[in-house]
Amino acid sequence: MLKYSILSIIIMSFSSYGQEIQKLYSKEKLIQVFTTAENTDLRLTPTNNLNFIPSQQPIESEISVYVNPTQSFQNFMGIGGAITDASAEVFAKLSAVKQAELITAYYDKKNGIGYSLLRTSIHSSDFASESYTYIQEGDQELKTFSIDHDKKYRIPMIKRAIQSAGGNLLLYASPWSPPSFMKSNKTMLKGGTLLPEFYQAWANYYAKFVKAYEKEGMPIWGITIQNEPMATQTWESCLFTADAERNFLKNYLGPTMQKEGLSSKKIVVWDHNRDLMNYRANVIFDDPEASKYAWGMGFHWYETWSGGQPMFDNVRKVYEAYPSKNLLFTEGCVERFDAKKYQFWGNAERYGTSMINDFNNGTVGWTDWNILLDENGGPNHKGNFCFAPIHADMKTGELIYTPSYYYIGHFSKFIRPDAKRISTASSRSNLLSTTFKNLDGSFVTVVMNSSSDKIKYNLILGTEKTIVEIPPHAIQTLVY
Repeated sequence: MLKYSILSIIIMSFSSYGQEIQKLYSKEKLIQVFTTAENTDLRLTPTNNLNFIPSQQPIESEISVYVNPTQSFQNFMGIGGAITDASAEVFAKLSAVKQAELITAYYDKKNGIGYSLLRTSIHSSDFASESYTYIQEGDQELKTFSIDHDKKYRIPMIKRAIQSAGGNLLLYASPWSPPSFMKSNKTMLKGGTLLPEFYQAWANYYAKFVKAYEKEGMPIWGITIQNEPMATQTWESCLFTADAERNFLKNYLGPTMQKEGLSSKKIVVWDHNRDLMNYRANVIFDDPEASKYAWGMGFHWYETWSGGQPMFDNVRKVYEAYPSKNLLFTEGCVERFDAKKYQFWGNAERYGTSMINDFNNGTVGWTDWNILLDENGGPNHKGNFCFAPIHADMKTGELIYTPSYYYIGHFSKFIRPDAKRISTASSRSNLLSTTFKNLDGSFVTVVMNSSSDKIKYNLILGTEKTIVEIPPHAIQTLVY
């Protein structure tokens, strides 16, 4: 009798599963299509409303994107950008109308692209008009610690972003260098290392920063240990080997955050390029005493400086090796600013390619670099001028939207925090795609065509499909 009861439960479970799948693939389910395409006026533009129709085995000559909602992966944390000193300084010079426009463009869910992450720096980075810290030089006890510098430009802008995002924005911070006196080369610039005798003072500095920002009404989600710890730059930089970062985390930063009542704050390691991330993960995550303090790993996209291709597989290998750890893209921008390339489409496709591959390889969140720069790609006190998705021409007071802004928006506007990535694959290499399921049950599939050809493709879900056409050099978001 018990055997038949169990069998009945199994049969009913399969029947219920089948009904859910049938409900998901209902022909009455509307698919909204939004498109951005080169050489057109399409910019996150609604371009079609489609329905599902019955699907059979696709043939080789058809191009298809397959979505399997029965297979899901990581939870989605969000997408955003960095409010640096440079962004805030430019923002402060804009008219009130343009300030409101910029904040809405990034953070408003309905009228903008709905950013939900925000990175900022712990004192100065290169993207500022000057190099500075929060203490007087030589103050090992941090008695002079003050964030007054940030209250002029950066903090007001961050608060407006939080307000526009509905009062909830995941904020994290990264240092570019300890103060000069704490370093082997006695300058915040040009690399150097943190001297062992200042490990505890530097750990205390993070805790003071978190508390000071939170006192100003800006909750801090977490910190990264060091921006680009293997790069000697002409600007603020500091080197940490894998062993040094592990030991600092294990013996100083982790225990200090706990002691200061900040154990809920996430600590992110590495915060550098994909090329060396696997070694860093091995050294830190294989040490149980260090690993227990690490929420996960941050990474950037600049490994192409050597002339090679992006190392997307390295992200997947960390995801597979350490499934309990999280992966967060913490910085990317298009280098070597050139005003003639504001509308250069390849810059946007670099974003789309990275975002799709990074998400498909296990990344939970994706953070662009400066959200705003001026018409020179700055200010930057060491001349490291770069692109941002939006620039302000300070001569005219106008905002310049680059294609990158819209490509990012194809993800951030539609995929919302706590969504779950869903299995997706394309039958052709010229179409990249990823899919997420939002908490409200809606599915979001992003498809990117980097070829010079218009492509007709099937979006296939189980026994149902819809047929979509994507222009050359375009990105589409399908919401259903």
